[in-house]
Amino acid sequence: MKIRLPFPRLALLVAGLCGALLFTASCTTTPQIDPALLNPVTNSALRPEPRTPGWVKRHEGFVAIAKQGSVDVLFLGDSITDFWRDRGKKVWDENYAPLHAANFGISGDRTQHVLWRMQNGELDGLAPKLVVLMIGTNNTGFENDKVTPRNTVPQTIEGVKAVVRGLRAKLPGAKILLLAVFPRGEKPDNPQRLQTIEINHGIASLDDGKFVRYLDIGPKFLTADGTLTKEIMPDFLHPNLHGYEIWAEAIRAPLAEMLK
Repeated sequence: MKIRLPFPRLALLVAGLCGALLFTASCTTTPQIDPALLNPVTNSALRPEPRTPGWVKRHEGFVAIAKQGSVDVLFLGDSITDFWRDRGKKVWDENYAPLHAANFGISGDRTQHVLWRMQNGELDGLAPKLVVLMIGTNNTGFENDKVTPRNTVPQTIEGVKAVVRGLRAKLPGAKILLLAVFPRGEKPDNPQRLQTIEINHGIASLDDGKFVRYLDIGPKFLTADGTLTKEIMPDFLHPNLHGYEIWAEAIRAPLAEMLK
């Protein structure tokens, strides 16, 4: 005795649709992250570390500032942020001192050093409205031996993500203006420039449309062919006064909007 399906064409159509959905789901599965990238033991960009005694002394100065409170805008990062206090001082005094801003940038810092600072008192007592963060350029390239890589691009991306997570946990009321790592090296094919481009691509997704805003102002420092000139960054890494003027102008509107 043969059993006939009442709706053979419908059954085939449903089966086909189910197969297509399963295929689509399998093709759009989020790629798995290598567990080693998420482990501070194997990814130094995630492992909070202090540096020299002089560095610790600077950190302690920031802790003292944090305890005083009264900081509405916090700039956090490495030498590029640090040098607001000298090369960019005129621009800082005009634009950020009136906003009750504090500069917690330390030259040479990598993500792991900022993580250590965050975990050891620099954010305690602070309740800023906004944090301006840029970190990661010192994770690129090589150690002093010119052989050992500092961190890979994926490691650095996870390090930046950890800094942002830490800020959100420690300063839940603050918004974060996450700046793309600035371009470095004179020409577009500079190896560390290429690394920063990849890092920026990886951290752009941290923009959540609410608390974290990602902003890439790097092109404003470059000529049409991608060249970084000495007239803006004399060492092809650190802005001069004109470079800090470009920076301030580029974030003026986003900063004002986020402070509303």
